[in-house]
Amino acid sequence: MPPSTPPPLAGRLTDWFLSTAAWLTTPLAPDDYLGLIDPLLSARHPAGRIIAVRPEGPSAATLVIRPGRGWAGHRAGQYLPVGVALDGVRHWRTYSLTSPPGGPGAALTITVKADREGRVSPRLVHRTRPGTVLRLGPAQGDFVLTDPPPRRMLMVSAGSGITPVMGMLRTLLKRHPRQSGRPDVVLLHSAPTPQEFLFRAELREMAVRLPWFRLHERHTRPRPCPAGPAEEAPSTQRLSPTDITELCPDWRARETWACGPPGLLAALEKHWAAAGLTERLHTERFHLTPSRPPHPDAPGSRVRFARSGIAAESASAVPLLVTGEQAGVPMPYGCRRGICFGCLVPLLDGRVRDLRTGEVHGEPGKPIQSCVNTAASPLTLDI
Repeated sequence: MPPSTPPPLAGRLTDWFLSTAAWLTTPLAPDDYLGLIDPLLSARHPAGRIIAVRPEGPSAATLVIRPGRGWAGHRAGQYLPVGVALDGVRHWRTYSLTSPPGGPGAALTITVKADREGRVSPRLVHRTRPGTVLRLGPAQGDFVLTDPPPRRMLMVSAGSGITPVMGMLRTLLKRHPRQSGRPDVVLLHSAPTPQEFLFRAELREMAVRLPWFRLHERHTRPRPCPAGPAEEAPSTQRLSPTDITELCPDWRARETWACGPPGLLAALEKHWAAAGLTERLHTERFHLTPSRPPHPDAPGSRVRFARSGIAAESASAVPLLVTGEQAGVPMPYGCRRGICFGCLVPLLDGRVRDLRTGEVHGEPGKPIQSCVNTAASPLTLDI
C-alpha cells in the first residue's frame, strides 16, 4: 500500500472517544452502537453508500461508492468484496475496483456486468439507486500495479477482464496527466462487440490525448455485412500470442498484466514461459486456485483475543474462527448461514495464512476472514 496519511483531526478525536468509552459498553464495543446509528460510522464492519450509478453499455454499470470510517483503502488492480442485502439475506460478491486509490473519504468505483443467470449483479446494474448502503470487505488480490510502475508496460484483457486493468490505467493517468515523466503503455483488448467494450469511449479518448498510451481493440462476435441483414461477416478470433507479437513487437521488453478468460491466460502463460519470461507476466483469474494447505502436524501459534482477554494455541490447519470458539470467544460469523464476510475480525498484529491459497499476509488494523485464515505467527485479534 502507498504510505498512509495521518487521519484528520475529527477522525483522531472519534477514535479517542471510542477507546475511552469502551469500558462503558462491554461486552459490545462503542463501534457496534455507532453502526446501528449509521453503518458508515462502523470501523469493525466497513460499509459504503452508493452516491451515483453510471451505465456502462447495455448490461453493465459503474457504482460510485462513498466508503465509511472502516475502509482501509486499496491498490490499483485489487478487487472488492461487496455485501448486498436481498430479501433480508446478505449476499457477497467480488468486483474489481476501477478507481485509482484515493485518500481518506475519497469515493471509489466498481464496475459490474449483469449476469443473466445471476441474482446479485442484475440487481446492482439495473435496480440499485443512490443512497443504497453496501457492506464492504477488505480490498484483496495480488494483481496490482507495482510502485513505482515499470517504464514500459503491456496490458492484455478480454471481456470484463478490462475492469482491474482500468483501475491501473486511471492510476497511471492520475500520476501522469501530461507528457513529463510518462510511462509507455500498450493495451490489447478483446470484446464481443463495440457496445460491449467497457470504457471504450474513455479509452479511445485517452489514446488520442496521451502520447504514452496506445490502444488496440478487437471484436469477436459476427456482425452483419453491408450487403444485407441476412449475411454476416465472419467472426474474428480472440487474442492469441501471435496477435500480441504482431501488435506489440517489443512485448519481451515490457512488464505485462493480463486478465480474461482461462483459455487466454493459459495461452499467454505458455508463451511467456517458452520465452523464459514468466516472472514478467502477471495474470488475474476471477476464481482462486487453491494451493496445498498446511500440514496438520505443522507447529501452531498463540492467538490472543484482545477484547475477551483470552489466549489460545491455534493449530496450523485450524481456522481462527474455530480456534476462538473452542476457547470460548464469541466470534462473529455468517458462513454457516450462507452469508460471507460475516466473520471479519480486525488483526492488531501478527501474520495469518489463507487456507485457500497458502498466502501469508498481515496488515495491522485490517479485517481478516477468520473462517478461512489460520495463524502463521503469534497474533492478536481485536475481539
